[in-house]
Amino acid sequence: MTNRQFNNNYDVFHSYLVEDADYEGYIELPKIRTSNLIPQKLVPFSKAMSKSWNDFDCWVMFYEHDVKFERLWNNPKHYLEKLKKFKGVISPDFSLYRNMPLVMQQWNTYRSRALAVWLQKNDVELIPNVRFNDERTYNFCFDGVEKFKTVAVGTHGCIKNKIDKDYFKKGLAELVKRLSPKTIIVYGATPDDIFKTYKDAGIEIISFESEFSKSRKQVVA
Repeated sequence: MTNRQFNNNYDVFHSYLVEDADYEGYIELPKIRTSNLIPQKLVPFSKAMSKSWNDFDCWVMFYEHDVKFERLWNNPKHYLEKLKKFKGVISPDFSLYRNMPLVMQQWNTYRSRALAVWLQKNDVELIPNVRFNDERTYNFCFDGVEKFKTVAVGTHGCIKNKIDKDYFKKGLAELVKRLSPKTIIVYGATPDDIFKTYKDAGIEIISFESEFSKSRKQVVA
């Protein structure tokens, strides 16, 4: 099949997101340039895009159900100007489930990278979220992310039982092996049996309490 120019009126693949992008890995994921800035506060995309939200001294993140931010993929341009008001963005966290076909996990990883490089192209500070799963995902999930920089991961909902926790621990070990991050931003709990080894090795671990945990505290109070 020969290459074909896409008509922008029918760009169902959103190819404009990766115009002039560089790629890495066998499935050719767009490469992200990691910001040197470190978030002090995080806000979920759904809350950040609400009409009542006016605190822009924070970073937008996507550690929430996909249904709450799928609209960003469907119409990125609609949200760009408001996203640019914030300090920065942690790239979208489209779900990877072990029972998902691998091609869907690859597609969700691609979508995250594509939106990230497009936001960067539009002058948004960007830190890559790295979402991994079982060993099959290691062949692509770290591609497109700079080494020796900052990465973000989410533990909320990912370490709630022994099986999930074991998969997370293995994936995090692979992340550190391949990317050698200077800083890991964690949305959710950072138990010592997962993170102490990396803290002791000199990696800066910056944790942010999940919205769910905050809401539970408010209910108890």
